[in-house]
Amino acid sequence: MSSAAAVPQPGRTRAFLRLVMIEHSVFALPFAYIASLTAMFRQDGSIHWGTLLLVTVAMVGLRTFAMACNRIIDREIDARNPRTAGRELVTGAVSVRSAWTGALIAVVIFLGAAALLNPLCLALAPVAVVPMVVYPYGKRFTNFPHAILGLAQAMGPVGAWIAVTGTWSWDAVILGLAVGVWIGGFDLIFGCQDVQADRAHGVMSVPARFGIPAALHGARAAHAVTTVLLVWYGLATDAGGFFWLGLLIVAGAFLYEHTIVRPHDLSRLNRAFFSVNGFIGIALFVCALLDLLVRGLTV
Repeated sequence: MSSAAAVPQPGRTRAFLRLVMIEHSVFALPFAYIASLTAMFRQDGSIHWGTLLLVTVAMVGLRTFAMACNRIIDREIDARNPRTAGRELVTGAVSVRSAWTGALIAVVIFLGAAALLNPLCLALAPVAVVPMVVYPYGKRFTNFPHAILGLAQAMGPVGAWIAVTGTWSWDAVILGLAVGVWIGGFDLIFGCQDVQADRAHGVMSVPARFGIPAALHGARAAHAVTTVLLVWYGLATDAGGFFWLGLLIVAGAFLYEHTIVRPHDLSRLNRAFFSVNGFIGIALFVCALLDLLVRGLTV
């Protein structure tokens, strides 16, 4: 299967993009934009489109690298799980060689964008890469791989702020922590659907070790902490009315998400994971952008 899959085939780029689920960049990008635009507002009140483009390229490049590594490292686990047995590396739609090639291209793009942004971005770029590779191994040695994923995702807003200013910002750290706890929380929800397969094959996670009810309680706690951190970020950055409106919308989405997923009814888990969490990022970004524009950010 592997030798046949290595032969160039029509549409293999499309298959690779399916492999890395490129559309899921919607989860992390809005928060990187919030950090970037807030930093621009504080710096000189203007949007720097070239910098914003490089932030986008860096974020998508790093996320693509992370997802490709995840799929490569987990391909044997995926093959044993009925939910993931149809993934491209399992079926041969994408070869391991092609996946590594795509991953290396993506990380080079990320490093190139970091170099074009500023020296501090480039110096810290390897720090952002490490947890992306460690995360898929996490489920082999800890019951809390979700925390590693959260740490990896928390770096996005911090890096985006540094991309604009070239300096460290604790305000960006608050936003990064909010993103990390948020994503770690909904990864707890997502892991609930694999409890049987994970236990059967020794894959470690909170749902597999402590059960689905405990994981859902943990997700609720994580999203409560996320809300508190977003309030802290709004206060730290002197946010205005539109930001707080966005935060109310986010809080409502969290309540809805935890209403539709129950320990004995996971039928709407995908709606909670994909639809609601995608909406949360976009809604808060739109409101934060409107807030910055009203406060004087110029296009």
